[in-house]
Parts: sequence; C-alpha cells; structure tokens
Amino acid sequence: MTVTSAQAQRSVAEELAAGEREIVARKPAVALTHFEAALAMAPNNYHALWRTSSTLIDISEFDTDAKRRKATFVRAGSLARQAIAVNPNDAAGHFHLARALGREALSVSARERTKYALDVRESALRAIAIDSLHAGALHVMGRWHAEVMRLNGVTRMIAKTFMGGKVFGEASWREAVRLLERAAAAEPNRTVHQLALAQVYRDSGDRAKARASFEAAIKAPLFDANDEAYKREARKDLAELR
Repeated sequence: MTVTSAQAQRSVAEELAAGEREIVARKPAVALTHFEAALAMAPNNYHALWRTSSTLIDISEFDTDAKRRKATFVRAGSLARQAIAVNPNDAAGHFHLARALGREALSVSARERTKYALDVRESALRAIAIDSLHAGALHVMGRWHAEVMRLNGVTRMIAKTFMGGKVFGEASWREAVRLLERAAAAEPNRTVHQLALAQVYRDSGDRAKARASFEAAIKAPLFDANDEAYKREARKDLAELR
C-alpha cells in the first residue's frame, strides 16, 4: 500500500505527540523511541530534531560511562545544529545546542572547558535574543557566569589572554545570580533552576539565600526526568552548608 504525504505527516505528528506524552510522564527513554521514529520519517522536522537532542541530553546527563556520555552529547549537539539550520529563528535549537556543548564541556578538564565556553555563551545568547524570557537559556547563561567564576585565576587569565576569551572578563557572580533568579522566577517550580541558583548563592557567599533555594529545590514538584537526582544533590549540598 502506498503511503500518502498526508499519512506520513500524520504519522510524524502522532509520534511527536506520543513522545511529548512520555516527556510529561518523565519517561525519557520511551519518549526517545517516538522522537527517533519521527526523525526517521522526517529527517528535517524541526520539532523532531530539537526534541531528540533534548531527550538525549536528559538521558545521558547521569550516564556513568564517560565515553558513551560524551558521544551522546556530541550527537545531541549535531542534532541541535541541524535543527538550527532548519529553523534559525526559534530559540529551542540554540538552547539545546548550548545545553549539549555545556554538558560536553563538563566532561573535560577545567582548562579544556574554556574552549567550549565561548560557543555555549554564543548559543545561549542567540536563544535569549529570540526569546528574552526563555528560562532555559537564562539558566545556561547564569551557569556560564558561575562556571567561569569557578575557574581558578590562572585558568581564567590563560583563557582571556591566549584563547580569544576576553568575554571571560565579563563574568561575575552578580550576573550569575541575576540570570538564575530570572530563570527561577519564570519557572519557580523547576528543581533544576532552584538548585543552580542555590549553588551560586552558596559560592558567592550568601548562605541564607542558598539555604532557602536548596529547600525550594527539595520541595519542588517532580517535573523533569532527572529531578530525583537534582533533589539528592540539593539535599547533600544543604547538609554540607549546615
């Protein structure tokens, strides 16, 4: 039987809808099967591209196999770039490219990490330029400022002087706090925002606000696939803070 274009489109839409239902159910591995199926039928479908990228990142964030984890983040980045090529004027592709690059960066040494920082920053800023209220992109930029500030002074100096990273001199705890506060205000029930904000408060010296945000992260409803892991991290960090 010949499959018409309308039937094929309907099948892609059905797979995407099924994947979204599994995302809501916090079953990313099952969701991925649907997004991959949609991508197989429509390799240039923007939604399928960025959703597959996003789901791969979620699944691999806590993968204990370092080699496999990095390879997955590389693939997620490639899919995000394809999504941007299809639709450069939507924030999702740029945001998930920033996520993929940021996660890949965390798998290498602090000095190597600086090589990724400029691309992460550029992708996140492009997402914010398209959607100034994009909580995810605001989160990434807040984390960007924090991660640069967490580098030791020598590494920051090398990055600024020899790696074309003059923008590293713009990093500050104040901006990290401001951006993550905006992300948390936009999505107050997302554990991941509260956790990152708490860690920035802690590292910048505001223990009272850090404690409140760690508690907010622990109390937040389950929403993202990795929320249990984020809550464990929040409990551990809060215990150490006390």
